[in-house]
Amino acid sequence: MFHRSGGADSNLEQTRQRLLEAAFNEIYKYGFQAASLSRILRHTGVTKGALYHHFSSKTELGYAVVEEIIATSIEEFWVKPLHQSGNPIDTFIEQMYKVVEETGEEMLRLGCPLNNLAQEMSPIDDGFRERLEQIYISWREAIATALTVAQERGQVRRDIDPGQTSIFVLAALEGCVGSAKAAQSMDMLYACGNGLIHYLNGLRVEQENRS
Repeated sequence: MFHRSGGADSNLEQTRQRLLEAAFNEIYKYGFQAASLSRILRHTGVTKGALYHHFSSKTELGYAVVEEIIATSIEEFWVKPLHQSGNPIDTFIEQMYKVVEETGEEMLRLGCPLNNLAQEMSPIDDGFRERLEQIYISWREAIATALTVAQERGQVRRDIDPGQTSIFVLAALEGCVGSAKAAQSMDMLYACGNGLIHYLNGLRVEQENRS
């Protein structure tokens, strides 16, 4: 009985996860408002009844994509490395290179999933706006905390405000992706990214700038 029950639970969770991943891909490609539940069901092979067993509405499905796919991705790729970083400037630059290497072409074509949804849904749905802003808050806090620790270690200049700097750095990063998407130009992405890297290197203490 426990084995069968566990298997049923596992199958339910696998179905839910397939729906979330398909919904993320659909929303990323078309935006939330144009996302089609029919296409999601076709891609997953899940019935409409099974979809509504897990999510009462398209909006609830969208919220779950934000909370469980997008937030988790940002946490794993950006936030955790900063919390574990020996030097946040090095870590942030490394992650910038890594994201371009792993998702550059897709990111150029479609942009940042987080920023796309923020631009589309924040003005018209408070549920999306609050969930998306919480991701941005956590991301900025991770940057600010890492910079504060780095100041105490003597790695980052003490004349900068970590909170203000985290706002600027994240806005610049998202702006680079948005500008490159608008231009559909990798050259734009590299040029903007190199400008941000130059700024980040300028946050180092003088000794590190000479090393």
